[in-house]
Amino acid sequence: MSDGAFLGLVAGLGLLLIWWSMWEQVSAVPRRGAVVRALDRLRDDLIKVGLDTVPPAAVPALSAGLGLVIATVLWAISGAVVPSLAIGLGASAVPVLVLRSAARRRTTAMREVWPEAVDHVNSAIRAGLSLPEALVQLSRKGPEELRPAFAEFALDYQASGDFAGCLDRLKTRLADPVGDRIVEALRITRDVGGTDLGGLLRTLSAFLREDARTRAELEARQSWTVNAARLALVAPWVVLGLMATRPQAAQAYDSTTGLVLIVIGAGVSLIAYRVMLQIARLPQDERVLR
Repeated sequence: MSDGAFLGLVAGLGLLLIWWSMWEQVSAVPRRGAVVRALDRLRDDLIKVGLDTVPPAAVPALSAGLGLVIATVLWAISGAVVPSLAIGLGASAVPVLVLRSAARRRTTAMREVWPEAVDHVNSAIRAGLSLPEALVQLSRKGPEELRPAFAEFALDYQASGDFAGCLDRLKTRLADPVGDRIVEALRITRDVGGTDLGGLLRTLSAFLREDARTRAELEARQSWTVNAARLALVAPWVVLGLMATRPQAAQAYDSTTGLVLIVIGAGVSLIAYRVMLQIARLPQDERVLR
């Protein structure tokens, strides 16, 4: 690949990103395809890490921009097109991986505090507070991680008085499957009534504690295996990136044979990593009650 062709490719991708940023995201799509599900997951991850004002499309745009920058820098250093593109493509996955890792840590932290929040609601109801008041008091006495979301719920309820609508917006702020289940259980209880709300909340709290304890134990046992697999996946590409900074070594891969070798290596690495994750993956809660 000539230098002119490489520069043209970079310029074309840059124009594509500019064109992409000019279109607004559609809030409601009739058919939930793979792209819509991916954007929904990115939106939930952004909310979990406190970046709820960032549009989901900004994440792939950032990934593409980072990959282009790194590929261009390596190409300028080594003059080898194929290794530079390979390292740039791998680097483009870094923003998504960092975001998902932060969102996963946030989900784990939230899993630990939900039982305490349910206990607070149960105590408030036993003390004679109404269900909306029991949720509002979580903004003052609940776990620190949940107070901002319930503080916004309190302001929302004071302004509108629409309990059902406030619950829907609370689910959006929490972006958590456990929170979805708790909110829907409280909504049904308020809508249809019932005399055993305390027993329901105690059962739910006990279930959440047991689930969090079991997951924490299993994740601790398998963490060293997963980390070793990630290290084995990343190590060859780190070596390739270091080699790409030396023009003499990088030229060995700047050919059709080098391209085939890199593509085959990347395919084998990704397939092995995905198989490992599929085997070791614990069942994850999905947001089915959005």
